[in-house]
Amino acid sequence: MKPAIAVEGVSKSFGVRAVFENFDLAVERGETVALLGASGCGKSTLLRCVAGLVRPESGRIAVEGEIGLVFQEPRLMPWLSVERNVAFAARGEVERARVKDVIDLVGLSNAAHVLPKALSGGMAQRAALARSLIRSPKVLLLDEPLSSLDALLRLELQTAIAAIVRETGCTALLVTHDVDEALYLADRIVVLEGTPARATLEVTVAPGARRSRYADLTNERIALLRALGVDLQRVAGGLPGQLVRLHGT
Repeated sequence: MKPAIAVEGVSKSFGVRAVFENFDLAVERGETVALLGASGCGKSTLLRCVAGLVRPESGRIAVEGEIGLVFQEPRLMPWLSVERNVAFAARGEVERARVKDVIDLVGLSNAAHVLPKALSGGMAQRAALARSLIRSPKVLLLDEPLSSLDALLRLELQTAIAAIVRETGCTALLVTHDVDEALYLADRIVVLEGTPARATLEVTVAPGARRSRYADLTNERIALLRALGVDLQRVAGGLPGQLVRLHGT
């Protein structure tokens, strides 16, 4: 079976700086992969290449089906309500008929007629997520969509994204700087390092730890999460992942 996202031998440079050289990545259907690494290592560039927003100099990228893309900022049109922002991305009557459903899916049914200026940061990102889902994408690309939110909103939106990916069955590629976020959302984590970037570590998240906030928590972190109101009843055992070192590192 072909992967949902196939990046094969991709090279990309900006001026004299090589971001990637002969880079490979495969994301299987229904899998969520998180890209981790220092700022400037090429995570977002890779995501934008997959989205078709940036053209690599060489190599091949194949994506199965429609793509949904969520940026770090919501990028909503301020003069349109949530409902009309979501509907703006629809290509026809069939997709416009789904507007209410995707707004309900992201938990914004009570704010459908609200303008962006009246939304909290988390609500605005939910609206942007709904807009990306209006075309029923097979692949969801998430470019640090929660990095500008405070800690409590991040937890709330992480839970929402996990539920949406599970319910829609889409394949997801996530760029994040947050290790805990990656462990919570991803089935597999790829760490990028160097110039040009290369994958130096992969973490395959153990089934028992997947979608868990406390698979590898200290007592202090558990106390903090409880203070934030996180439900800790679903205790998952086992290690957070199986580590696979690449390129001899």
